[in-house]
Amino acid sequence: MVAIARPVGFSDGGRLNEGEGCLVGDLPRVVVFGLGGTIAMAARDGGGVVPSLSVEQLVAAVPGLADAGVDVEVEDFRRVPGASLTFEDLYALGEAIERRLAGRVDGVVVTQGTDTIEETAYFLDILHTRPEPIVVTGAMRNPTLAGADGPANLLAAVQVAGSAQARGLGALVVFADEVHAANRVRKTHSTKGGAFESVNGGALGYVVEGEPRILNRPVCRVTHRLAGPPRAVTVGLVTMGLGDDGTVLDAVGERVDGLVVAGFGVGHVPARLVDKLTDLAARMPVVLASRTGGGAVLTKTYAFAGSESDLLGRGLISAGFLDPLKARVLLHHVLACGKHPDLARVAFAAAAGYPDHH
Repeated sequence: MVAIARPVGFSDGGRLNEGEGCLVGDLPRVVVFGLGGTIAMAARDGGGVVPSLSVEQLVAAVPGLADAGVDVEVEDFRRVPGASLTFEDLYALGEAIERRLAGRVDGVVVTQGTDTIEETAYFLDILHTRPEPIVVTGAMRNPTLAGADGPANLLAAVQVAGSAQARGLGALVVFADEVHAANRVRKTHSTKGGAFESVNGGALGYVVEGEPRILNRPVCRVTHRLAGPPRAVTVGLVTMGLGDDGTVLDAVGERVDGLVVAGFGVGHVPARLVDKLTDLAARMPVVLASRTGGGAVLTKTYAFAGSESDLLGRGLISAGFLDPLKARVLLHHVLACGKHPDLARVAFAAAAGYPDHH
């Protein structure tokens, strides 16, 4: 069942001092799950860096963490580059997080490679139905470099995860002292420190003097908890390019259970591909997203062959404000749950960014 979770005030459901919005009693407990990535890399013989540091080592190297007013626990979950994470890893991570949260943990931090943070965070956001925050972070500069940003990002992530301000916001990405919603955030640069941005709606807030300041809250989140073992499915992603002749669509279409098409602009494809996409949409869920990564797929502005209204009328599913990578994550999860493909249309209608029209 697809659920729409509407964020609530930060005092909802926590161990709070009523009227003050602050935690009382014991220090907030935060568990840090280490998955590897640049933040955990060290030099190897022969040059280059590889994920080798444990999460215990990462936490021990963070200046000021001992004075942050948070009780930190660790789980060394994986030590792999972000590019090598799999959906199987993330389902296992989701189960491990659920177990820890059920043990009265106040928040979770996940450290991983930045290559796939925007996808991992959104995947965890879909699974997460509890009020405690899940905060994903990493580093753009590995620990062997001057100005490595991992310790600062990890400290800020722990501060957010342990704060009542972040409750009810689902999964978040904290990077360079900015707090981003998982369904908005994108990695927009290959090397700079402030690589993560939320093109649609901006950051939710910032970490200021060690405390999160949430300035805006999402209208809703779409969650879908796994009811049983996930099915093995394959979801393709095809990005349109100038003069596309459909060769890639032909190659991919016979080998996937679902497909995301990253169209031009507001959701357009070359006219010559319309019949191919119509045939594919009759056999499997085909989601139409925008390759721009910002803004929404439109529904009724253009009417030429291959326009957004033409394609949606032929059975394609609008991704709304979801970018192609997040659209693929959502479609993969819906199909992995073994649900009828029609549920994909329901899930995307809820996630499209129009919470009152789904």
